[in-house]
Amino acid sequence: MARELFKLSARKVASATTPGYYADGGGLYLQVTKTGARTWVFRYRHAGRRPEMGLGPLHTVSLAEAREAAQAARRSLREGIDPLSARRAATARAAGVPTFWEAAQAFIEEQRSGWRNAKHADQWTSTLETYAVPAIGRKRVDLVDTDDVLAILRPIWTSKTETATRVRQRVEAVLDAAAAKRLRSGENPARWKGHLALLLPKPTSVAPVTHFSALPFAAVPEFMLALSARRGAAARALEFTILTAARTSMVTGAVPGEFAGDLWTVPRERMKAKREHVVPLSAPALAIVQPRLGRELLFPNDATGEQLSENAMLAVLKRMGYGSITVHGFRSTFKDWSRETTSYPDDLSEMALAHIISDKTRAAYARGTMIEKRRELMAAWAAWCWSLTPERRGSAA
Repeated sequence: MARELFKLSARKVASATTPGYYADGGGLYLQVTKTGARTWVFRYRHAGRRPEMGLGPLHTVSLAEAREAAQAARRSLREGIDPLSARRAATARAAGVPTFWEAAQAFIEEQRSGWRNAKHADQWTSTLETYAVPAIGRKRVDLVDTDDVLAILRPIWTSKTETATRVRQRVEAVLDAAAAKRLRSGENPARWKGHLALLLPKPTSVAPVTHFSALPFAAVPEFMLALSARRGAAARALEFTILTAARTSMVTGAVPGEFAGDLWTVPRERMKAKREHVVPLSAPALAIVQPRLGRELLFPNDATGEQLSENAMLAVLKRMGYGSITVHGFRSTFKDWSRETTSYPDDLSEMALAHIISDKTRAAYARGTMIEKRRELMAAWAAWCWSLTPERRGSAA
C-alpha cells in the first residue's frame, strides 16, 4: 500500500519538466503546465463528479506537505465530506460570505426605499422564500451554480411560468448584487440570454403572453352610465381612473396635495417610469376630485380609511358583470379610441398614458407644448365616456 501511495521520489519531482500529470498515488498528482509551472493537485470522485483541488505550487509546498494535504482530503472523503467544498466553506466563514438567503434579505432591504410600491418587498420575500430558499437558501451565495437555479425553475417553468420568470429575475438580481460586492465571481447562473435560454424553453412558448383584456371603446358610454350609479370609493376611483387613463397605483395613492386647478401632478415616486406626470383633468374628472380635497387620501377604503387595495376596482368590475376585463385594460381602450376616432397625433395619447417617447427630440417638444392639447384630448375622451347623457350627471358618492 505504501508504494501505491508514494510513487514519486524527490529526484523525480525535481526533474519533472514535461507537461502533464505525475501520479504519486491516492489522487495526488504533480501537474506540470505548458508554461513550466509545477503545482500539486488532488483529484477525486464525489457525488458523481470528479473535482480537482489545488494544493499549492511546488516551490511553496514540498512533496511531504502535499502528501499530508492529500491524506487529510482522503480522510474527509471517508467521512462523506467533499474536501474542496469544505475548504471553500472554511474560507468563506473567514471572509464572511453570506448564504443566498442572507444575501437576498440584504438585497431586499437595500432596494426597499427605491421600490415604487411598498408591497414589492413582501412579494420578493414571499417568492424567494417559497421557491428559492428550499433549494439554495442555506448555500453560500458564491457557490450557487446553474444546476441550483435549474432545480428551482424546472418544477414550475411550465406550470407556473409567470411566477418562474419572476423567481429567475429575482435570483439573478440577488446574485448580481453579490457579485458587485465581490462576494462571488464568474457568470451569473440565473442569466437568461445566452445561458438559461439555451436550457429552458422560452416563457412565451409554454405560456403565451396575454394582454390585459379591454372593453371596446364603443361600449364605454353604456359602462360609464352604469358605473355612475354605483356607490363607494372604489367605484369613484374606477371612474376617475378611466377618465384620466391612469394606472391603478397612480389613483389609489392620490392625495389632495397633488391637485392644483385642473392639473393633477403625480410625483415620480408613484410613476412606473420614475418621472413626474402631469394630468390635465376634464370637467367630469374635476367633479370627482373637488368634493374629496379635504380628505387625507382621495379614495380611501370605505371601511378602514386606508389606501384602496389594487383589487378594489377589479372587484367593482366583477360585481358589475364585467369580470372578463381589467382596470388596466381601459388604458388600451383609451388608446384605441384616440387612434380610431380622433385626429390627435399618436404622441399625444402616448403622453397622456405616461409612456416614454423614444425619440429625444420629439419627447422634448412634447413636454414643452402638449399640456394644452392634452387638455383638449382628455375633454374629448370625457365627452365620449359620457355621450349617452347631455352632461355628466352626479355620480353616487
